[in-house]
Amino acid sequence: MLAAARRVVVISRSVRSIDERGLHVMNIDALRSALLGVATPGALCLIDGFSVPEFGYEQRAIVDGDATSAAVAAASIIAKVTRDRFMRRADERHPGWSFATHVGYSTPEHRAAIARVGVSPLHRMSFQSSAYDQLAL
Repeated sequence: MLAAARRVVVISRSVRSIDERGLHVMNIDALRSALLGVATPGALCLIDGFSVPEFGYEQRAIVDGDATSAAVAAASIIAKVTRDRFMRRADERHPGWSFATHVGYSTPEHRAAIARVGVSPLHRMSFQSSAYDQLAL
């Protein structure tokens, strides 16, 4: 997939910035940065689900874009694979949370690890989930 791509940009944001500014704000910021890294003059940027505030390129938000656009699906796969690799490395650096197994999703095992070990430096303290209501974070 990467060999067929003209440009690929991967953007990440820190836990601290997400906690300070909010997940949606940081998602939009990261998406904007990624688009600026791959867009070329005259490009139409396809975006999964919602628009990015004006950034100099034409754009089209596509609901369920990963199901209807090969470009959006490819970006989604690259993001997921990148996240999974990051979580496997995090598992080595932060033993006890089994990051390689649940890759950050709120599984029963993930919640059990937090209850047993506490939160790691990678956990967003602003994360809101009914699954975490039972935990004293």
